[in-house]
Amino acid sequence: MSGTRSALKPEPATDPHRAGRWPVWKLGVLLYPFSAAAVAINLFMLSLMWQAIGWSAIAPMTAIWVSVGLGLPATWAAARWTRHLIDEAEGW
Repeated sequence: MSGTRSALKPEPATDPHRAGRWPVWKLGVLLYPFSAAAVAINLFMLSLMWQAIGWSAIAPMTAIWVSVGLGLPATWAAARWTRHLIDEAEGW
């Protein structure tokens, strides 16, 4: 029966168990410091590898400042992935 919803998964608005569910943006707020730090470390390490082809490495503080902006898409991806894992663990 294509096009019908499963009777095992009720709508989120009618299910009292999903009322306390963390939205992606709240997970993102929690994960942002870790995601931005990971981006900064990876960016700095990448710049160290650039030295092998003759480019100069960037300073660690430059990597941190760049990671402030680049951390946002990384945080969004990490929050969506975490939300998926939580849903899967809870049986949704």
